[in-house]
This record gives sequence, C-alpha cells and structure tokens, in this order.
Amino acid sequence: MEDENSKDEEQLEREHFLRIINAFKYYRIHSSKRVKNAVESYQSLSDSHKKMLPGYLDNLTLIQNCVDHNYEIIQLVIKDAEYMFENKTHEPTEDEKEVPPTQFDMDKVRTTIKQFVRDWSADGQSEREACYLPIVMEICEKFPKSKCDPSKISVLVPGAGLGRLAYEIAKQGYSCQGNEWSLFMLMASNFILNKCNAVKSFTLYPWIHQWTNNTYTEDQTASCKFPDVNPAELPPNSNFSMAAGDFLEIYTDPDTFDCVATVFFIDTAHCIISYIETIYNILKPGGYWINLGPLLYHYSDIPNEVSIELSYEELKKVIKQVGFVIQREEKDVRSTYTQNPKSMLRYEYSSVFFTAQKPVS
Repeated sequence: MEDENSKDEEQLEREHFLRIINAFKYYRIHSSKRVKNAVESYQSLSDSHKKMLPGYLDNLTLIQNCVDHNYEIIQLVIKDAEYMFENKTHEPTEDEKEVPPTQFDMDKVRTTIKQFVRDWSADGQSEREACYLPIVMEICEKFPKSKCDPSKISVLVPGAGLGRLAYEIAKQGYSCQGNEWSLFMLMASNFILNKCNAVKSFTLYPWIHQWTNNTYTEDQTASCKFPDVNPAELPPNSNFSMAAGDFLEIYTDPDTFDCVATVFFIDTAHCIISYIETIYNILKPGGYWINLGPLLYHYSDIPNEVSIELSYEELKKVIKQVGFVIQREEKDVRSTYTQNPKSMLRYEYSSVFFTAQKPVS
C-alpha cells in the first residue's frame, strides 16, 4: 500500500512538473494570440479610422518581437529545470497528454516575468527598499555584528520568490535559507542564482501584457535589464541556500532558526494559524519573527479551497495566543508588488510591519 501511495504521489508531482513546464512553453503561443486579436481589431476599422493610427501595426509588430525575446529567456529558464528535479524530462510520455495550460497558469508565467523586475533589476529598487530593506535592517538590529557572529545566526525566508531578500540577508553575513513552493518561482530563481553571473546580462520586456492604462505607446514595450548585481558575488564563506517544498511540510523540527523573515507571505496560507504555529515551533527560544505585508489571502475567492481570512486585529490576537510577544508594530507601510511605475493604474498596499519574539521560557 505504501509503495502504491508513493507511486501515486510521484505521478502527481510529475503531472504538476509537466503542467508548469507546459505553461512556460505555451507563453509565446498564448501571448501571440493577444497580439493577433489586436491586429484583427485594427483590420476591422474603417479606412478613415486606420489613417488616424499610422503606426499602430508597427507597434504591434514590436510587441510581437518583445514576446519572442521574452520566450528566449523563458527557454533558458526551463532548460535546466529537468536537472533541478531529479532529471525529470520536459517531454510527456506516450501515456501523458499535453494539456493546454489554464489562464491561471499563464498569469503565473507573466507574474514570474515581473518578479525578475522586482527582485533583480534596478527598476525594482524602490519596491525592494520598501519591502526588503526594513527586514534586513531589523535583523541587523536584533543580531548586531558587534555582539554576535552573524554566520552563527540562522535565518529562514519562507515564500522567497526569486531569492533576493534571502540573498541580501546572506550578504550581511547571516546564514540564510530561502524556501519556495511555486515551481514557477523555483525554476526562475535557479536561473537567476545559478546561471546569471554578469550584471545586466539579460533583457526582458515585462509590461508588454499590459494593454490598458499606458500613458505613452513605448511604455508597453519598455525593457528591463537584469540582474542589477552579480548573484555569484556573495562574500566568501557565505551560507545561502534555497529549499523547495511546502513550508508546513518541510519545517517541522522545533527550535531550529534564530529568525524567520516573511514578506508578502503569510496571506498565502489556507489557514494562517498553521503558519503562525509553525513559525513559533521552528524558532529557537528568544528568536524573532519579522513580517511585512498585507492580508490579501490568496485562496479567499478560489472555489473549493479552504481559506481562513482574519482581520489584522484578529491576527494579532492569534499571534499572542500562540505565544509570541509583539515587540514592534508599524501600520500603513506603503508598499507595492511587481507594480509598473509608469502605468496609469497602480495598486498600493497599506502593509503592516511587525517583530514578534518567542519567549526564552
């Protein structure tokens, strides 16, 4: 029975892997369909209306060229994916059907492209300064290098995305592990951390999927170079790693970490209480949980998914009931997430930033 369950689990993992790979592979086809729709809409115009838009088709051609270039980067991202996960092959077997990806999967691909901007480009610096810098500064304050050996301080970053926050913490000399569940993010982080060894060596066009709220025509085809730093140039003896898997399933050993740093993460839970209990369990006595982010609750509107949505007021009560002592709290921390700074429509979060300590006894 155990062998059958193991095979079933392996098959599910295999199907999930192929689904993500297929979504990446489908990027150009999916994006090109949108360009084709725009061309057909233009062709439906009267001749007098077409004359008012002399450069419209030329711009659509440029957008298609940007799609093609983004796909070249995507091919590099998935090229090494099979070596990441025990030599899984990209190609389905005869018994495995290649299923077209869902709209949700394609949204994830586009989000991953924008994540390169947030985490590893000069264009994302303002977002990082708003979201990551407070975390790094708080860690340095709680574990000052004048009083401790930072290499002996273990920090965990769940929901690490493309790994920039964990990288910055490791750059300060702390022992840091990033954890990520999404295969979209894991494949992209593997590329950026292990295959990019020169500053501004790659180019993406992250905003070409934004067809509305563009002030200038060229805003849609604006380019972004990455990485803004060489990920390979960490200080000697740095201890930095990325771990793949579900946060709740991987981290079960008690009293393991000196600090857990979460940014735009805790609202990814089905049940946020489980996250809080796990963070408390894996922290050493006297350890700190440092958090910044909103309460978007990713599963709240997805059918047939469990989702517990607490207000911040309710969340604080749970944090205290679990055993934490809140030491610092800042509300209304203005922050964005993969935001196009040139868009006529922008979303801004009023995030909360807090530090909670697990009592020594």
